[in-house]
Amino acid sequence: MSRLRLLSAAALLALAANAHATSLIVTTDAIVGALKATSDATSDATSSLRDNKIVRAARDDAASFVATDGAIRGVKLESAFEHIRQQVPQLQATDAQLAQAILAI
Repeated sequence: MSRLRLLSAAALLALAANAHATSLIVTTDAIVGALKATSDATSDATSSLRDNKIVRAARDDAASFVATDGAIRGVKLESAFEHIRQQVPQLQATDAQLAQAILAI
């Protein structure tokens, strides 16, 4: 009888471990899928901004803005800020963050 209980306990543990592993895999797949979708959307937005003439033209102004901690705000940079905020209205970024992003792309 003791062996039967031991085998039953082992079988239950194996089932529980398998269910937990499956749950972990499903959860991980869902998280990875969500991150990939977010990454794809960000990548699409970044590539469209990277190819934009207004944003590319503002690189020198963005460098001046970053170097002077926001004291120098060129016309091209202001135009790029406005353009980016129109293209991605849900973006919650400061001018400094946008200027650094322009330098990065």
